[in-house]
Amino acid sequence: MNKLTIYHNNNCSKSCTALSALKQSGEEFELIEYLKKVPTIADLTKIVEKLNCKPHDLIRKTEKIYIEKFKGKELSDQDWVNAMHEYPILIQRPILIKGNHAVIARSSETLQESINYLSQSGDD
Repeated sequence: MNKLTIYHNNNCSKSCTALSALKQSGEEFELIEYLKKVPTIADLTKIVEKLNCKPHDLIRKTEKIYIEKFKGKELSDQDWVNAMHEYPILIQRPILIKGNHAVIARSSETLQESINYLSQSGDD
């Protein structure tokens, strides 16, 4: 059975809220502090696929590094994945993944729905 995974940043209140909710849910999960253990380019590519989005949609556009280095630039999907690998602070959070399903659980309104949905997801 696939375990739920959370890509987490301790400095993000929404990520901490999601982690707390996961702990309270009783759902078994794996915690990945992605600023300490940076996802590989392959991992990031899989995350984007599971989220069914473009890599640019996973970028935090309010981060200083984004504004300084990337704002207004048109990059390829691969270049955005490379940028997230090089500067993981750019990655939206928290990301919850189980099997082939993933969500960015930023909204407190949808956080519990996301946990419930992923908890009930199969192992596909």
